[in-house]
Order: sequence, then structure tokens, then C-alpha cells
Amino acid sequence: MQEAVASKIEEIARRVAGPEGLEVVEVEVKGGGSSRLIRISIDKPEGVTHGDCELVSHQVGTILDVEDAVPGGRYTLEVSSPGLERKLLKPQDYRRFQGKKAKLTLRDPLEGRRNWEGTLAGFEDGAVALETQPGTIIRFPFEHIRKANLKFEW
Repeated sequence: MQEAVASKIEEIARRVAGPEGLEVVEVEVKGGGSSRLIRISIDKPEGVTHGDCELVSHQVGTILDVEDAVPGGRYTLEVSSPGLERKLLKPQDYRRFQGKKAKLTLRDPLEGRRNWEGTLAGFEDGAVALETQPGTIIRFPFEHIRKANLKFEW
């Protein structure tokens, strides 16, 4: 049921964000009853402002209430940017952030390792390309990646 609620909320968030030039990166629904937390992460190429978060929060919250999309009607809604070390969730994320540093965690070890870091070298034929050393590119099938995120360099 949690997935169905999250899917409905994501659809509503996309309806609100799209016309504003915003991308819905992720929707998380945690907990239940009066302690239910709905977290929406949004992004846009030039960065997300406080105003963007406020607009999406207000509009999505209103629609959720009007459409009675959250069972029980009690929830806390958070809308934020994905941050500097944003999650990479979709194939297009790997294309968009090509040339950026990233960290991947695999479902099963490859060459004895689950964790890999390097520079994103794209996405092609269902695989993520990661340059782990200058001139060394390793390809990871997308479905073998458990989690991935950008790695901010200080």
C-alpha cells in the first residue's frame, strides 16, 4: 500500500513541478498513521530555491488534501533539493551528470568489491560507465546497482 501511495504522490508532484521547470527526483513515504512522513526531492539545472520548495509544498499539500490521497489524511510533508551528493536513480541521471564524480554500491561484488568510485562516463546499452582511473572505464549493468550518488569534491 505504501508504494501505491508514493506512486500517487509522485504523479501529483510531477503535475505541479513540470510546469515550473522542476524535476521530481524522488518521493519517499515513511511511517504510518499520524507519524507518516512524505519527502519530495526536486531539482532544476540552475539549482532549487527556497521559493521552489515552498511552491511545490503548498500546491502538492493542497492537492493531497483535496484528493484525499493520503490514507488517514495525517502526514508531514517535506520538500527539498536533492543536495550536493544527490542520488542517481534513473538512467538519464547518469547521462546528465557525465563527467562528475560518483560513488556506486553494487548488489553483488564485482572483482571482490561492492563499492566503486570514479567519474561518470555515461550510460549506454543498459550499463553505467565509470572511469575508475584515468583511461580505465568499467561498465556496470544498471540493474546491478543497489545505490548510487554524486560525490562532492571539497
